[in-house]
Amino acid sequence: MKKLILSLLLIPAAVRAQQLQFESAAPQTPIEQYFQEENPQYRQSMIFVFYNNEPCGNCPQAIALIEQIYDRYYQNLYGFSIINYQDDDEYNFIETYNLSSPLSVVMVRVNDGAVFGFEKIDNPQNQISDPVSFSDYFRYRVNSFLGSNG
Repeated sequence: MKKLILSLLLIPAAVRAQQLQFESAAPQTPIEQYFQEENPQYRQSMIFVFYNNEPCGNCPQAIALIEQIYDRYYQNLYGFSIINYQDDDEYNFIETYNLSSPLSVVMVRVNDGAVFGFEKIDNPQNQISDPVSFSDYFRYRVNSFLGSNG
């Protein structure tokens, strides 16, 4: 019984720790190098995961799944960043990528140092009920837009 009570007390702490980790996830590649005006040469295509401050029950799970897919298939091919776009005062992501949903994935295609457009997946948190199907769908979208490397 003591173990059950102790485990119930530890669950909220684990959830808070997971949320802190989610909010402080560091990008694999510094975002600044992609947006500095004095450095217009972009090295590789990017996958951005944009979230906002709206309550979103499935967003942490969707972000975790997207990170797993990225780590497994695209880590050495494309850059990756998780960004709270409501806290963005510097890069104006809201207008640039027409962001309004609680969670969006934006793929930015780069070729020979120049940006060749972007493609967006809105509300992926609504599509994760079947992780295998979502993984296939996500990989299809990335491969179709950025290249069939994964």
